[in-house]
Amino acid sequence: MGRAFEYRKARKLKRWGNMSRTFTKIGKEITMCVKQSGPDPDGNARLRTLLANARAANMPKDTIERAIKKATDKDASDYKEITYEGYGPFGIAILVEAATDNNTRTVANVRSYFNKFGGNLGTQGSLSFIFAHKSVFRVKPKDGMDMDELELELIDYGVDEIYQEDDAIVIYGEYESFAQIQSYLEENGYEIVSGEFERIPNDLKDVTAEQRETINKLLEKFEEDEDISNVYHNMKEDEEEE
Repeated sequence: MGRAFEYRKARKLKRWGNMSRTFTKIGKEITMCVKQSGPDPDGNARLRTLLANARAANMPKDTIERAIKKATDKDASDYKEITYEGYGPFGIAILVEAATDNNTRTVANVRSYFNKFGGNLGTQGSLSFIFAHKSVFRVKPKDGMDMDELELELIDYGVDEIYQEDDAIVIYGEYESFAQIQSYLEENGYEIVSGEFERIPNDLKDVTAEQRETINKLLEKFEEDEDISNVYHNMKEDEEEE
């Protein structure tokens, strides 16, 4: 098991532990996806995956339907996906993904959070060497399947890591390979539990207990902002918390 597994094992998914925030995040993604490629899952591969994500999160059917309908509402907010990058206190790299209908508001908030805790907002792309952008799928195992054979098959589709986690198989691949990995899984009868993108740090940075406390306060400010979808950092997790 490689770097992606170890990072995912340690990462605290606070946002996904809060149902209302989870539904807000997925709802925005569904709305943007439908606006871009239409409401028919049969002709919209990304929407099929987002609907699987919604089911995995136990998102109510009427909430899903509202998100789809919102894409056709002329008065509805027009969300844009934006990435913000910077350094928090003690040199910790932080990458923030947002889905916002008001970039002026969101960037002002993000900058104020960095400034409040002694960090600074950088330019887009400034942390590209620290975080690898990955496609991540969770699928249900099939009877009689062989993990080694599946991994060998998927290498040709841009996959670089695969492992079993509880009752699902987790597949990591290149960001650009999302569509072809999804096509392979669907065509070969794998039930996709979820499909998303993640940022994996290339290295993790040690901090003291006091420094960790300060950084966590900054991360919590980001997590509380409704415009922010995901927050990634390269702070090494406390072994006692893993």
